Amino acid sequence: MLRSCATGSPLAVRDAPAVFGVGSSQCRRRGWSSAAPMRWVHSSLRCSLSGHDGVGICSGSLSMAPVVVRDSGKGLSERLRLGSLEEDGLSYKESFIVRCYEVGINKTATVETIANLLQEVGCNHAQSVGFSTDGFATTTTMRKLRLIWVTSRMHIEIYKYPAWGDVVEIETWCQEAGRIGTRRDWILKDLATGSVIGRATSNWVMMNQDSRKLQRVSDEVREEYLVFCPRTPRLAFPEENNDSLKKIPKLEDPADCSQLGLVPRRADLDMNQHVNNVTYIGWVLESMPQEIIDTHELQTITLDYRRECQHNDMVDSLTIAESKENLQERCTNGLPSKKQQWNDYPQFLHLLRLSSTGLEINRGRTIWRKLIR
Repeated sequence: MLRSCATGSPLAVRDAPAVFGVGSSQCRRRGWSSAAPMRWVHSSLRCSLSGHDGVGICSGSLSMAPVVVRDSGKGLSERLRLGSLEEDGLSYKESFIVRCYEVGINKTATVETIANLLQEVGCNHAQSVGFSTDGFATTTTMRKLRLIWVTSRMHIEIYKYPAWGDVVEIETWCQEAGRIGTRRDWILKDLATGSVIGRATSNWVMMNQDSRKLQRVSDEVREEYLVFCPRTPRLAFPEENNDSLKKIPKLEDPADCSQLGLVPRRADLDMNQHVNNVTYIGWVLESMPQEIIDTHELQTITLDYRRECQHNDMVDSLTIAESKENLQERCTNGLPSKKQQWNDYPQFLHLLRLSSTGLEINRGRTIWRKLIR
């Protein structure tokens, strides 16, 4: 659990020490031992407690203060992580500071950064309830049967992108999604204001790690994870007919814009031995018209994952304006042949396919909003 110490401008760091002990501070933790390991850092703080045990989050002026790390029986990463299960044990919250290498040209976090944080907090949630660390949240039965979770659909809406140095609090939970998979949802908040800055939902299915074929979720596996799920449906998008429910039609040639011959990097492969789902987001955006990139920001992205992509595959990214009056001229590699006029919320359909066979890997939809500078 976490002890969160906040000032008027909250500071949280992913690799913060487990406990800050400060001579003049109001931060205290029960059961400190004089034998606890200690190192010194520069910090003189005023802190307030949030009622959790484990980690202090503090900021202040320079002075010498001891950092005390007590052995709680948990791994070091768990003690340093700024996340914990909620009191009911059915959801998990974690805070992250946006780092300089996670922002883009607008000095705000990229959508890939957001997606990576969603994946990170989901995996940390699974670890916190005792699921495996050698795969993405595999249960005991899944490991015996060599089964893994793979993403079948991802929907992300960003209402305000956090900037470099902002602290984002993400809550996540999972629940049953029929007989063939599970569902994971997220709520993103600005920790300083408490305002919701984004929401996301996803669907996951089971795959055999050796045959690479999908399998139904067995009752045994279901019993292992449902104990950690909300008893009644809890949805990040409870609204009727919300965008996360909309089907994505397949984009057919000819596309308006294309980026051909994309090659997976070795760094794009994850522990499931295929291209990670976040990489697909970047590939989709590669074929967006540059004029949209310059004048708009991504508000909503929905991706349906249809086929695995391996390290030796080559991928084509195709994009078409869903509202055809938005784009009259053809463009190649994201560059239109002449200046276009766009509405404030243009929508696009996307297709990722194997260059060699034309087989569909992924289809998507994006919605963009006018960039306010």
